[in-house]
Amino acid sequence: MKKVVIVDDEKSGRALIKEYLENHKELILVGEANNGVDAIKIINEFQPDLVFMDIQMPGLTGFDVLEHLQELPTIIFSTAYDKYALQAFEVHAVDYLLKPYTRERFDKAISKLKDSSPQHIVPLADQHIMSKTEYPDRMIVEKGSKYVTLATEDIYHIEAYGDYSKIYDTKDVYISNRGISQLEEKLNPKQFLRIHRSSIVSLPAIKEVSKYGKSYLLILKNDEKVKVSRSYADKIKELIL
Repeated sequence: MKKVVIVDDEKSGRALIKEYLENHKELILVGEANNGVDAIKIINEFQPDLVFMDIQMPGLTGFDVLEHLQELPTIIFSTAYDKYALQAFEVHAVDYLLKPYTRERFDKAISKLKDSSPQHIVPLADQHIMSKTEYPDRMIVEKGSKYVTLATEDIYHIEAYGDYSKIYDTKDVYISNRGISQLEEKLNPKQFLRIHRSSIVSLPAIKEVSKYGKSYLLILKNDEKVKVSRSYADKIKELIL
């Protein structure tokens, strides 16, 4: 059984999805919303497996909703967007439903769920978040088998992990699909500092700074110890008054 939430600002759009869901007893409707704000509350509360997501809604768009979810469910977009947007959804999303659509087209989208997981929407949602502002305040990261959104203010330390990055906060370790240099470009330099070719730290997270040979050793508020490479030592020296 899979929990389902419907998000659509049109009552007729929600009604059509509910009608078509009647033939899929394994999908249980647990909530619906007609705007982005309510959608965020309902999805975070019920943690559904599947969300039928409209895109153009008053206030927050469907993309904006994704930015504020604690965990990313599987998404089937329901949209009246043009062919260019649809091409993007076809690449990254589980599926899209172009309004108006038939029961047969709906069933085809449902058939794709067996081979789907939240990671299908990560590139699309991540691109939206990271390009929305110069320094985004949230990012999409991997936690175990799930994808979650993490507030940048909660990050203590980032380290290179092959082509990816490991991100640490006070309690957990996450994986970002972006390399450390990509993250450095998108993180606010007033909050984050590159201290090694494989390390970035949050300045507010630094508890102590001590000399370490010809460089420095940082102790973070979570008691993690991070070495500063000699080539980046001047950056720490500039912060010492």
